[in-house]
Amino acid sequence: MNASTQTALVTGASSGIGEQFALQMAARGLNLVLSARSADRLQALATRLRSQNPGIEVDVIVEDLAVPEGPKALADRLAADGTVVDVLVNNAGFGSHNLFVDEDPDNLAREIQLNCSSLVTLTSRLLPGMVERGRGGVLNVASTAGFQPIPTMAVYAATKAFVVSFTEALWAETRKTGVRVVALCPGATETAFFDATGKDFMTSGRQTADEVAAVGLKSFFDGNGPTVVSGTLNRVMASSSRLAPRSVVARIAELRVRPSR
Repeated sequence: MNASTQTALVTGASSGIGEQFALQMAARGLNLVLSARSADRLQALATRLRSQNPGIEVDVIVEDLAVPEGPKALADRLAADGTVVDVLVNNAGFGSHNLFVDEDPDNLAREIQLNCSSLVTLTSRLLPGMVERGRGGVLNVASTAGFQPIPTMAVYAATKAFVVSFTEALWAETRKTGVRVVALCPGATETAFFDATGKDFMTSGRQTADEVAAVGLKSFFDGNGPTVVSGTLNRVMASSSRLAPRSVVARIAELRVRPSR
């Protein structure tokens, strides 16, 4: 895929993997639309990107995709601005870490909205245009959590399983259209994700956000899809979880995410 003169929308772009997507896509010559809740961080990143890559355009749209009206508002803003999105990077997401019975129902609703519903809404609004033009694509950030049930992260793992399944189905539907569809499945990554859970776990073997973003973009631009797992050990564990008895997989997953303190 030729990245030049194309425009990418990156959600959750204010930090972590989303920020690295923006930096690395800008270096490839793509124009960018950055979206997240934090206006200050987005504007700072946009200024940095314009300074480092004078030939590209960078726009900022502040929107909360964890509420039902968020994705429609973002899509409507793009349409009003006349922005044609060639590449959609559905990166925004978060996870919680508690026994399900101890979870806040409102927080779970936001988690499902952000990780699943908003991802589907944005894809449904932008993918048809890509298919019509015969170019571009969708890069959905899933997780290795999507390959097994995870006690104490039941909803997060289920949302990422949804993203993997949804993306692989879209890949099959669009594989002859000129559009690329890829699910990126990182393992533990050094981002604010763990801070948001309020728990300290999976502290060893974490990848950096720039490593994960690089794997995702290489697969998107140069690979065949539909799913790429970032990191050799993560690929081994993802494969093994599909072969072991489900009851064993769930118990092992619970041990891996047990807080260290």
